[in-house]
Amino acid sequence: METHNSLEEKFEFTGTAKTVSLIAIVLGVVAIVVGLMMGGVHVQRTFTNLLLMSYYFVCVCTAGVFFCAYQYAAQAGWSASLIRIPQAFAKVLPFASLILILVVTAGLFTTHEIEFEGHKQVVPYLYASWATHGLTIVGEENYNAVIAGKSAFLNVGFFYGMLIVLLGAYSYLGLALAKASENEDTVGGMSNYDKSFKLSCIFLVIFGFTFPIFAFGTIMSLEAHWFSTMFGWYNLAAMHVSGLAIIALVIILLRKKGNFLWLSENHLHSLGKLMFGFSIFWTYVWFAQFFLTWYANIPEESVYFFRRWEPEFKWLFWLNIVVNFLAPLLLLMSRDAKRLTNRMMWTCIILITGHWLDYYLMTMPGTIPSEHSGFGVEEIGIFLGFAGLFTFMMLTQLSKFKSLVPKKHPFLQESLHHHI
Repeated sequence: METHNSLEEKFEFTGTAKTVSLIAIVLGVVAIVVGLMMGGVHVQRTFTNLLLMSYYFVCVCTAGVFFCAYQYAAQAGWSASLIRIPQAFAKVLPFASLILILVVTAGLFTTHEIEFEGHKQVVPYLYASWATHGLTIVGEENYNAVIAGKSAFLNVGFFYGMLIVLLGAYSYLGLALAKASENEDTVGGMSNYDKSFKLSCIFLVIFGFTFPIFAFGTIMSLEAHWFSTMFGWYNLAAMHVSGLAIIALVIILLRKKGNFLWLSENHLHSLGKLMFGFSIFWTYVWFAQFFLTWYANIPEESVYFFRRWEPEFKWLFWLNIVVNFLAPLLLLMSRDAKRLTNRMMWTCIILITGHWLDYYLMTMPGTIPSEHSGFGVEEIGIFLGFAGLFTFMMLTQLSKFKSLVPKKHPFLQESLHHHI
């Protein structure tokens, strides 16, 4: 870019970034194949890691739509010149949603035999706590009155309906926001900005009421006896912090390669404030959910945390709060810290990894016997594979924009001259 406010820069997805992302995808595929071929508990770990990462993938892409929506709804100016990055996330969301649906389908309809309370059962690899045959049928050997009482929504039909309707709505509105922004560059005027404002308000209303339902169904129902009304907001906070960290990291890495040079430490500062603030919110919800459950000491509620206090998981349980609370607290609290590129970059990497651990603790203890927990080929390889897939797809979508700057955004000049 010749000057900081040139409006014609286009991103080209070539070179090292493309090569590394493709290598990571191959490593992920190899890890999946190895995990499935090893048999036994490794197959269960493979399915659980696929769910973990496909859910993380969807959450990060949804965070891109969420970011765009509240920026438009608030009529914020500072973010206009970086909006193409979360818009690229939004354009990947339909593909991420399809992958999640394929993963849960494979997990629901692929079964294995386990021994439970002295007799053998055939259960699915995912959602065995409610999708195992006979749990809701009176007279069956494994009939469960608690699950039967929840069968109105813990059933395959409702589960798929929830996924398809919610992910379809998020994807449609995300694509519509990106398209309106691109049309704005072509026709000018305020019509497409006004459309973006309306779409954003619609998305925020739908998203605010339904994202907890999505989190309940996709993750909390892995342990269907337990429930928490705070779980949805806990997931929303984790989703938003992860998305903000990845948006900031993409900006930093692309700037190092010579793109987005009009973005300054002031834009990083604003992103850093959001990351810091929502990390504190995540901590508040984490503590409230944990403390109230511990204090009440009701067995059907505390069993969730008791499982995560087994020796194999307990150190990870406390590491989770240290990484996702103390890291942003100590690294981003001061004004100057948010304006240091390398510190912001490493904080983003810590938070991305930290919230992977957060999702790990949401999924693994409820699906994997504690003696078989840990980190191996499945965890590392599948993480790398999805990281490569996200990078490849997101940068491919970014390269399809005619310009990295929304040239006719009404607040563009305010963003280009953003100073705090």
